[in-house]
Amino acid sequence: MGRERLTVTDAERGLSAAEVASRFAAGQVNDVPVRASRTVGQIVRANLLTRINAILAVLLAIILLTGSVLDAMFGLFIVFNSGVGIVQELRAKRTLDRLAIVSKARPRVRRDGAAMEIDGSAVVLDDAIELGPGEQVIVDGVVLTSAGLELDESLLTGESDPVPKGPGDQVLSGSFVAAGNGVYRASRVGRDAYAARLAEEAGRFTLVHSELAAGVNSIIRFITWLLVPAGALTVWNQLSGHDPLDRALAGMVGALVQMVPEGLVLMVAIAFAVGVIRLGRRQCLVQELPAIEGLARVDVVCADKTGTLTENRMRVIEARAIADGPVADALGALAAADPMPNPSMRALREAYPEVPDWQVEAVAPFSSARKWSGASFTGHGSWVLGAPDVLLADGDAERAEAERIGARGLRVMLLARTPGPLTAPGPLPELKPAALVVLEQQVRPDARETLKFFADEDMSVKVISGDNAVSVGAVAASLDLPGADHAVDARALPADAARFADAVETGTVFGRVTPARKREMVGALRSRGHTVAMTGDGVNDVLALKDADIGVAMGTGSPAARSVAQIVLLDNKFATLPHVVAEGRRVIGNIERVATLFLTKTVYAVLLALIFVIPGLIGLEKLTYPFLPRHITMISWFTIGVPAFVLSLAPNHERARGGFVPRVMRSAVPAGVIVAAATFTAYQLVSDVDKTKSATTALITLITVSLWIVAIVARPYTWWKALLVATMAGLSALMFILPLSKALFVLDPSDTRGTLTGLACAAAGIVLIETARWFDRRLRARAAARPGPDRRRRGRPRHDRPRS
Repeated sequence: MGRERLTVTDAERGLSAAEVASRFAAGQVNDVPVRASRTVGQIVRANLLTRINAILAVLLAIILLTGSVLDAMFGLFIVFNSGVGIVQELRAKRTLDRLAIVSKARPRVRRDGAAMEIDGSAVVLDDAIELGPGEQVIVDGVVLTSAGLELDESLLTGESDPVPKGPGDQVLSGSFVAAGNGVYRASRVGRDAYAARLAEEAGRFTLVHSELAAGVNSIIRFITWLLVPAGALTVWNQLSGHDPLDRALAGMVGALVQMVPEGLVLMVAIAFAVGVIRLGRRQCLVQELPAIEGLARVDVVCADKTGTLTENRMRVIEARAIADGPVADALGALAAADPMPNPSMRALREAYPEVPDWQVEAVAPFSSARKWSGASFTGHGSWVLGAPDVLLADGDAERAEAERIGARGLRVMLLARTPGPLTAPGPLPELKPAALVVLEQQVRPDARETLKFFADEDMSVKVISGDNAVSVGAVAASLDLPGADHAVDARALPADAARFADAVETGTVFGRVTPARKREMVGALRSRGHTVAMTGDGVNDVLALKDADIGVAMGTGSPAARSVAQIVLLDNKFATLPHVVAEGRRVIGNIERVATLFLTKTVYAVLLALIFVIPGLIGLEKLTYPFLPRHITMISWFTIGVPAFVLSLAPNHERARGGFVPRVMRSAVPAGVIVAAATFTAYQLVSDVDKTKSATTALITLITVSLWIVAIVARPYTWWKALLVATMAGLSALMFILPLSKALFVLDPSDTRGTLTGLACAAAGIVLIETARWFDRRLRARAAARPGPDRRRRGRPRHDRPRS
């Protein structure tokens, strides 16, 4: 059966096993790579071929030419940085790939006359693929059969209005079913499909913004440019002096190595990777790594009711007849006529398993926009089932009764007859109410505690649902959500953009929200400076999930919802969100801590290099840089490397704040200046002794003040943090005490005057650092006390970017 001969009648049979095999052999298969994670080769290259490693490798080659293996120990940073980064990212990749397989949508195809679920990568050209509400079109194709099929192509075109599709119409991958169902034939698969071409050629699918990663990258770029003049001056100073070439090169390399923040990028990568692994253990799939950070910055959480606050299943508890008629038969027939039932229809199927022998003439599938579905039956007329406040006029007695029932937190649907055709545009004519169908939803047992967590963390929660506002408000009130007693019907929201944004910002519970309206509400909140997370599971949540700063989908949600979300809760537990927030805070807080260590070192390294160069530039006696590369290796391991690695993995519950770079620089620059000044002062005070003793004095000052900075960064203390600081201090002290280490590191602390001078300068530096921190806290407290706009919103990133 060739492509040109596949007809509507063939949609029931699909391809045969032999035809599928021939297309696999011809390479006509949907082999688009999964976006979940990088390949092993990409991970290895990304961790090996870095700017920092390149700088260190050049300096390593220079020092190896001098024949000093001990001074080349800083080369271990290349091995350590790359090795740890590769191992952690591979662990994260395994976690992501495992969870992505669980989360991946499995399309239903018809082969040899039977429908079966297969992997998306196993779809071949000419496959007959079934479509239902909320499902994504995974490859391009042509519609074979349609039962009210409507596709939302907003992910591709930006237009949110559903597009009706009938036999012969083209469908594009990346769109999803807004209403109805059907079957289509795959006409383009793999990299030939529309969405795949967009991803490769137009770069439409972008990552969520990361202030943390962007801040670190900007710092690294600045430092790289700073290294050029500082390095050139250091080279000139060392090589134009009177020292032997090997000593001059060692001093030059020692100065330059100290300027490189060798582990800062590594710490960011490790923090994100460990976060992915930890959340993976909670069945939380992070589809874009910076989303961990993004959710920690969120201050407004928009939650759908059904599937988020409540379980995604319902139970019919009553069908209250309004007029005489075959209510039970009509409900059973409507439920049976829907080939892709939503939770409401599945509840009706369970409640009315006996299906009458009614012949279906036409079906109007449920749409989130119109809030009703229906079917026409030969000899029995047309029946619709939908929202009473949409189908009935204001003031109608049945509508008022539905509102009263809904106030108890129950879902109410109206069963009605109509003489008009269901496919005609416009409102349904002459509806004759037949019954009110009452359904019960079970509130998630963890919803209350989750909402309490968000309230305690000063994060606003807004319930945005397509259900009746009174019913949604009753459910929210049962969970003690503040403001739930003032539920708002979204249809009554003002049209003016400013007033609309005001109403959305001040309101808490919203009902009768259409998919397009949900998107507008998210946009209104973001326009007011809020960082917004949207949680949902249905096709009606897709637009809002796509436009929110962070989209969170439930694992049992529609494939379309899962595909646009950055975070997927595979265990379907709303209570997992606090753990994601906590993990994001750990990442942000700890990276800020360790960034202070790395940047303080870079600041004092650059200043020391310049201080030792300036005398020669102005015609005074040239000063030789006192530290060898082996000294820098010792400082880096004990005051930066090991403490930073341990602290980057520690628990951290500090609230996320914007302004990462300014805040880190405000701590690092004063500390770096003080360390450089104290170290140079100590060196000058003992300049009358030999170079080894004077270098030892300077090193005592430098490492003592650096250890104090570690102690500052480790605050507030726990037993293990105190042990970490004490261990680093003890190991540093042993370097100046043990005969072997003194010989290996060329240290001579035998001059008592020099040792006491070094410690005295270190004490002065510590006092100045604490004084600078005290003044900084006072200035920030005064700035916070000044009247002005809501400071909670300041510094929050805005991410106006297209989403896939």
